[in-house]
Amino acid sequence: MKLYFLFIVVPLVGASANAAENHLVPAGASIDSPQSSHLLSRLSSLHQKFKDNWGNAVEQDRHTVTIRASKNDTDDISDDLLWALKKANQGGLVHLKKGKKYIIGRKLDLTFLKDVYVRIDGELKFTNDIKYWQANNFYYAFQKSITFWVWGGKDIKIYGSGVINGNGQAWWDGFSGAEILDPNNKFYRPILFLTDNATNIEISGLHLKDSPCWTTFMVRTKNVVFDNIYIDAVSKNASSLPKNTDGFDSLNVDGLTVTNTRVNVGDDCFSPKPNTTNIFVKNLWCNGTHGVSMGSIGQYPGVKDYISNAWIENVTLLNGQNGARLKAWAGPDVGYGYIDNITFKDIHIENTDAPIVLDQCYFNINKTACAAYPSKVNITNVNFLNIYGSSSGKKGNVVADLICSPGATCSGIHLEDIQITSPSGSPSQIVCDNIQGDIGVECLPVNKADG
Repeated sequence: MKLYFLFIVVPLVGASANAAENHLVPAGASIDSPQSSHLLSRLSSLHQKFKDNWGNAVEQDRHTVTIRASKNDTDDISDDLLWALKKANQGGLVHLKKGKKYIIGRKLDLTFLKDVYVRIDGELKFTNDIKYWQANNFYYAFQKSITFWVWGGKDIKIYGSGVINGNGQAWWDGFSGAEILDPNNKFYRPILFLTDNATNIEISGLHLKDSPCWTTFMVRTKNVVFDNIYIDAVSKNASSLPKNTDGFDSLNVDGLTVTNTRVNVGDDCFSPKPNTTNIFVKNLWCNGTHGVSMGSIGQYPGVKDYISNAWIENVTLLNGQNGARLKAWAGPDVGYGYIDNITFKDIHIENTDAPIVLDQCYFNINKTACAAYPSKVNITNVNFLNIYGSSSGKKGNVVADLICSPGATCSGIHLEDIQITSPSGSPSQIVCDNIQGDIGVECLPVNKADG
């Protein structure tokens, strides 16, 4: 009688598994195949292969790449992370482990990615070497933006329970209050997370902490989703507060979704900028911000900008400068364009200076110059539905300020169920000028308002 034996070999690849490639693996790194139980189950015809939203493998069916953690806040593992992302590209997973810190001290071009997962359960932290980052960064001409790194490619999932830390305190201490729109500002501060030429990006579960400047900026990106994100920028120095630390910004983006997210920063909570369309926001909480803003747009001479198709629902705005806002530039050397088909629905506002705003004299332009060079941004088909709560009283009884530029068309502006009180007294007032048609509620011209 002959005995036949069937051996099933399950490959497990580690830092020492392949001697021929061992010299290419950074110290402390490893590459592990999917769990053997999953490999064995794939041999069975009964095994169902699960897919993610883009038709790619889910986490348990991916090989996992790990790297060593940093020993201290100057121990740069940038090369290790770049190696890991290249090894995980096209079907793998990079895992940054819980309880570990990973320091990034040089700029990283991550625009080559395709079908990769990055699970961050530890802390990924940038150095605060201002001299290095001012000289070594990725620069974008739009509002003189710079960033530590650029993410790009297709089908990229970044998730976990960890932190991406911009180490912003040194930047806020050093910039002496010079905002990014100040024409004399030479102190550029990096954006914490930036995508460029990217399609299908998901970011979930993470804490985005202390960005030197904007927290996120999506450029030339399609279908980007943020879910269950916490963003904050909190200074330990009362004399150098964070500036321009917006939660979300975008440029040339089709498909921007933000859900189940909290933002605690000193600037815009959510602010899509030129040429952003198909926007969806739901379950957003903002504290101490400049509001949920469409814009600004129309900044650059001769350039056409637009924002269109936005649905903003179930947002809480606390202790801020603005609530639901639309903003466009005016002046002698600006652009033109439009904002169209925007809905703000179920917006809870408390202790906010300007709960509802249509501002077409944006950024430090006086009334005389704004009247002489009015905005050329048309604003159409905007709904404010069930906006409730309270103002701070800073603008007296005025709780909504809708001033359309005489150089633009504002039509299809509709307000419904506006229940905002002011500590300055009652009744609350809604101001509107140069708006075509009935807006759905009683409004007063500017010269008759109490604010």
